[in-house]
Amino acid sequence: MRLVHLSDLHLGFRQFQRQTPAGINQREADVAAAFARAVDKLIDLAPDVILIGGDVFHTVRPTNTSILHAFQQFSRLVAALPRTEVVIVAGNHDMPRSTETICILRLFAAPLGIHVADREPRRLRFDALELAVLAVPDLPPGSVELAPDPTVRYNVLLLHGEIQGALPHADTPDRAAAQIPVAEVTREGWDYVALGHYHVYKRVADHVYYSGSLEYTSTNPWGELAEEKAAKLPGKGMIERDLATGKQTFHPLPVTRAYLDLPPIEGRGMSAEDLDKAIQAAVARVSGGVEGKVVRLVARNVPRHIAREIDHKALRELQRSALHFHFDTRRPELVKRQVGGGSPGRRPSLAETLREALRSRSLPAGVDGDALIALGLHYLQEAEVSEPSPELPGEGA
Repeated sequence: MRLVHLSDLHLGFRQFQRQTPAGINQREADVAAAFARAVDKLIDLAPDVILIGGDVFHTVRPTNTSILHAFQQFSRLVAALPRTEVVIVAGNHDMPRSTETICILRLFAAPLGIHVADREPRRLRFDALELAVLAVPDLPPGSVELAPDPTVRYNVLLLHGEIQGALPHADTPDRAAAQIPVAEVTREGWDYVALGHYHVYKRVADHVYYSGSLEYTSTNPWGELAEEKAAKLPGKGMIERDLATGKQTFHPLPVTRAYLDLPPIEGRGMSAEDLDKAIQAAVARVSGGVEGKVVRLVARNVPRHIAREIDHKALRELQRSALHFHFDTRRPELVKRQVGGGSPGRRPSLAETLREALRSRSLPAGVDGDALIALGLHYLQEAEVSEPSPELPGEGA
């Protein structure tokens, strides 16, 4: 009994204000192409069950283009694999927050025979496969009893959410306070637990996995790249699992467009001319050049006046060549003398100041102080990473 698990398609994702010749946002087209390749792979694998762990669309109200593409691809999938059961749960990007809004995923249910769980969990029995699937959309932890069905041979849990301690950081404050205990997904009786929400392939327990996303669609793709590199992952993909033998295979899927986080430049002591040369040298080392790619280059310890004097015309040329080229300058840390001391001392960084402020804060009962500090530092890091570089001449409002 073989299943394939994938998640976080994020169809309709848009970014960078660049368009295809047909007038579609280029990144939206990239994500659509990634899903089409995933359907090709699913048809090739021909499993008994396909599990999709949520966030099929990037927004609750996706574009007509992305809805049509999804319907065409799912139609192609079920036509090619008429005996394969397809189960989808709604993720936080799919789930309407208003009771008056209907989840778009229902569009694929009746006409295509796809099993969808959106507002409520569904326990699905496939007697021919001796299988039960508990499909749980993005619901508050503790609101659903995550118990297997003891009357079948195989039990699978399909769930969109954040497992406590599994992710390096929380995505939003409400999710940080709403994590699913590991014990809930590792209880005896589950043959496999297919998770959605986290965009990097990750093992939580022996039979509990996040499959990751199909493309770089999170707010921090550079963090995803770093995590994939640290885990020695080939990138994005899907999981194939044989419930009878326990054999598992991660099938890599190529992304449509290369994302490159270039080695950072140490700018301390550099003139603007030196920095210009370092930028061009970093770009020259990119195999195949930066054309059409998404690229970030960080330069550390660059004072404002140096950042203002670099060759902005050359940067604009790089930005025109790449789909997106982000040159990110980081200012040096300030140093001052310690009060009452004769030797120089380092001024506490913003991160250190924030940590001490949160540590000394009086917290309401039930709030985890360490978790609050970790979340605050994460948001500070996100703000620093996304801090815009100096505005180039001729750009801006």
